[in-house]
Amino acid sequence: MKKTIITIVIIIAALALIGFVLNNNKKKNKAKTDIVAVKNAAVSVKVTPVKTEEISLDFVANGNFQPIQQLTFSAEKSGKVISVLAKEGDYVRVGQTLLTMRGDIINVNAQQAQAVYQNAKSDYSRYENAFKTGGVTKQQLDQAKLALTNAQSSLTQANINVGDTKVKAPINGFINKKYIEPGSILTGMPATALFDIVNVSKLKLVVTVNENQVASLKVGNHINVSASVYPDKTFSGKITFIAAKADESLNFPVEIEITNNTNNDLKAGMYGTANFASNQQKQHLMVVPRNAFVGSVSSNEIFVVKGGVAKLRKVTAGRILGDQVEIINGLSDGETVVITGQINLQDGNTVEIIK
Repeated sequence: MKKTIITIVIIIAALALIGFVLNNNKKKNKAKTDIVAVKNAAVSVKVTPVKTEEISLDFVANGNFQPIQQLTFSAEKSGKVISVLAKEGDYVRVGQTLLTMRGDIINVNAQQAQAVYQNAKSDYSRYENAFKTGGVTKQQLDQAKLALTNAQSSLTQANINVGDTKVKAPINGFINKKYIEPGSILTGMPATALFDIVNVSKLKLVVTVNENQVASLKVGNHINVSASVYPDKTFSGKITFIAAKADESLNFPVEIEITNNTNNDLKAGMYGTANFASNQQKQHLMVVPRNAFVGSVSSNEIFVVKGGVAKLRKVTAGRILGDQVEIINGLSDGETVVITGQINLQDGNTVEIIK
């Protein structure tokens, strides 16, 4: 009994000691945290001065080249493929035969239609001569003419069916993908895909510009275009489309048509840059870096640092000039604005400037 009591006392003492140590550590950690909090009361930011610079109004916009024409070519008729006359990578022209289908039954039907037509033609000629001498009535002549018309229509349809056994290219371009082989069975419903044909003799570069930039553009303007894979080559383009309405990002899609060179160096999907040259001379403009704005340029809010304190200020932004933005109102030359660290800032926070 005495041993049991001693054991209990020892356990209680041990628990008390553990509790004391834990509480003491907690106080020490809190003290350290308070010290860190005091040290970190100032928010670390990077800043830059507001200045007026001589700015070129030229600008660039990036996008991807798209083919002027592309088509997934499908079967119009059902049948069995006998031969495929084009392969992936081949350049084909409008009207070129790409494949042939089984046509023995169709050819027989065409021959029969031809025979019926010739017979109807002969009958009509006889009835026409007989009508002149009174050998047949006007009604009989009209019936012969109707039979000739019907036979001619049947022959035309039969010849179309014969033509359909030779599937021809509907556009000029390269075979980018082939979906069938000899022996493939084509169906009309749903239509069997045959080839992807891509025309890259001309391409279009699709870019977006903001409202300040789009105001200086017109359909027909000539634009120099470059491709990232050909840094030493310049291609001549022409604006063919300017959207009448901005997209969700408040930018305006612009399409620039480029005639490919004789080697067709430009490929659909390549990354391209349109270089928009302004007709205006360089101007002296007050500018700040684009990343000085809180959130985005459209917010028109910037943190200005004065005396180690960040104050949120409303400004009026003008044109976006690459990575800089024109300031129309709200700032003065020499003032200091925050360019990184805004996410941790609130109006009136003390800041620590990172050199």
